[in-house]
Amino acid sequence: MSPHQWARDLAMGARFAVTGGREGWVRMTLTAVGVGLGVALLLLCTAVPNVVASRSKVDDARYSDVYSQTTPPKADNTLLITGADTTWHDDDIRGRLVEPEGRRAPLPPGVDSFPGKGEMVVSPALKDLLDSSGAKLLRERLPYKITGTIGQSGLIGSHELAYYAGTSGLKPTDFSLVARLTEFGKPNTAPEKTDPVLLLMVLVVFVVLLTPVAVFIAAAVRFGGERRDRRLAALRLVGSDRSMTRRIAAGEALAGALLGLAVGTGFFLLGRRKLGSGELLGMSVWPSYLDPAPALAALVAVAVPVAAVLVTLLAMRGVVVEPLGVVRSAKQRRRRLWWRLVPPLASLAILYPMVGQGRKNGTFNQYLVIGGVLMLLIGITALLPWVVETIVVRLGKGALSWQLAMRRLQLSSGTAARMVNGIAVAVAGAIALQTLFTGTQSQYTKSTGQDPGRVQMQVQFSGPKPQSGIEREFAGTKGVRAAVALARSEYGDSRLDPDTNSQLTVGNCAALRELAALPSCEDGDVFIKRTRSGYSDPRNTAEIALMKPGRQLYIDPSYDGEERGLEVPWTVPANIRQVNERKDALQNYDSLLVTPAALPHKAAPAVFLDGVYLRLDPSVPDSREYARNVAARIDPLAQTFSWSETKENAKYASIRTGLLVGSAFVLALIGASMLVSQLEQLRERRKLLSALVAVGTRRRTLSLSVLWQTALPVGLGLVLATTVGVTLGAVLLKMTRTPVAMDWASVLTMTGVGAAVVAAVTLLSVPPLLRMMRPEGLRTE
Repeated sequence: MSPHQWARDLAMGARFAVTGGREGWVRMTLTAVGVGLGVALLLLCTAVPNVVASRSKVDDARYSDVYSQTTPPKADNTLLITGADTTWHDDDIRGRLVEPEGRRAPLPPGVDSFPGKGEMVVSPALKDLLDSSGAKLLRERLPYKITGTIGQSGLIGSHELAYYAGTSGLKPTDFSLVARLTEFGKPNTAPEKTDPVLLLMVLVVFVVLLTPVAVFIAAAVRFGGERRDRRLAALRLVGSDRSMTRRIAAGEALAGALLGLAVGTGFFLLGRRKLGSGELLGMSVWPSYLDPAPALAALVAVAVPVAAVLVTLLAMRGVVVEPLGVVRSAKQRRRRLWWRLVPPLASLAILYPMVGQGRKNGTFNQYLVIGGVLMLLIGITALLPWVVETIVVRLGKGALSWQLAMRRLQLSSGTAARMVNGIAVAVAGAIALQTLFTGTQSQYTKSTGQDPGRVQMQVQFSGPKPQSGIEREFAGTKGVRAAVALARSEYGDSRLDPDTNSQLTVGNCAALRELAALPSCEDGDVFIKRTRSGYSDPRNTAEIALMKPGRQLYIDPSYDGEERGLEVPWTVPANIRQVNERKDALQNYDSLLVTPAALPHKAAPAVFLDGVYLRLDPSVPDSREYARNVAARIDPLAQTFSWSETKENAKYASIRTGLLVGSAFVLALIGASMLVSQLEQLRERRKLLSALVAVGTRRRTLSLSVLWQTALPVGLGLVLATTVGVTLGAVLLKMTRTPVAMDWASVLTMTGVGAAVVAAVTLLSVPPLLRMMRPEGLRTE
């Protein structure tokens, strides 16, 4: 067969597609929309590498080593900078206080000029937030005059909340919160070693999200198949052979795929603009970040038309187009099972060598992972038609609507399975990923030892603060039920270079009771705390031995080669008592507990406020914001932390967020594509529905029959998807050397989400169904 003849037949098929009258254009439109939705999502996926690279580039460009171990000398090109991050409800706000020390001080990325003292430049999103009516407390916390906005080059996303505020009086020291910079930018460092399990998650996420898209595109190019086959019979009548007929059919599909590429590009450009001005799950980007990688975009542009031709040629092998009609309505040969089991069994064989590898045996072979997961998911598309055919051939008895539905499924079970394939693949992948994430969650989620029921917030200040005044300040704040302030100092057994030294905690009786079980307490008392392990801790034993009543110790001793301390003498009082540490102590690194009156007045400058622990009133909606405002008023550099029982690995959390974002797009594609497919199926049966109504069939009966035609394949598809998803999830857990434990609640949730999408599509297809069930539909041109 010459290439010229192939090209001629394909071009003829494309011409038939665009010159087939109203029916042809409707079919082309449905195909283009179905393919276009898939192409748009594929193009979005090709932009993911650029999104990650662009966000990292911006983050590196504005990097400032606040915790620098070296401080350059003051010069005309230096800048003092410190972090002033804060939180508004659940949104993080990136803040920096800056003080240029010369005319050539480096400007932060996206900033045209330094803000003066009491001024700030903000991101557009933060400006909108501050201008809103509900941000009064935030405006009180950021009492700076807005003099400009941060440009795109200084923000990782269009909705990022960030600001640079001008200040004065910053003093850099080694290991300080204040750094002196000569330039912005992250230094070149050795790349961080990637966790093999996290890399496995990324690979599986991409395969799971993209496979349903490919399945939907393959189904979309076959829209209008029955009517197309009847048209091809006319071509056989005028002399075309079977091979030519198949190539003409492929040409029609090719035209729809090419139009789908154009429509998908339009969808993508529209979505690119919308995504650049929106936010999803706390993540935002700029439109320029969503530029597809050229090589990947070219691959999509070639793969979609080629796939359309191959899928059509493969589908035509099961249809005999003769001059007098299409041999499709005759009794079909039963589908064979043996070859449909090959993909899932082969995938398990591919993945088996990596079982038990875990994270200690290097990275997983990415080609085997992608190939194994892909084959198992594609195996669903091979198995589902056989499952549907095997079940429906045994059904038929029941109500009239049920009989109509079963007869239709018995005649075209493949068409019904094609419509459900995408949702089945998506649900199976979602169950496998949910199983993997749930099984490995404990490895990336660590207990903090904090009790949020006891303390909700903790405040840490950047420098020395008066302990009693701070505690009163917070205790009188709206929404704060109680405030516990703890301070620290150092003591030793000699003025200079003590042989034994340690830390002591200073607090009132209420505060010390949060650390140890005190039998009684008055201001002036001193306690030595026993650790929970008794005297097994050598350091604790040494401290207890040192605390002999009448012994001379020194608060803030000096050390050779360092700045001299206060060296305040302090005598261990006679009323010192040993107490037991609380199991739920707020902190447990100091053994000596001292009330303020027990220390000499001269030692006050050596006592530094360690932190304030707040118990909030849950009935006050903005209690956290009131507390943050007080902390910012006392110290603009104060840091506030919300207590939580666990802390999650940042990379693990970002992968899960990416999965949720991707799943949202895939679910939207599933819903839209299934709706288009459903409308196409109804359009093909329009005359049949009209004829049944004309002879007296009730609309309720026909509506129920359409519902059964959707519900049964969907139910079978979800059962198959659950089986495959659980199997794949168990294999992935075995690969990561994680005990296999199924979270059946999550499995049922994923299955329910898939069913909900189908239910929504079915409801949306009811109005067009009712319009088609009219006798007028029998008219023809």
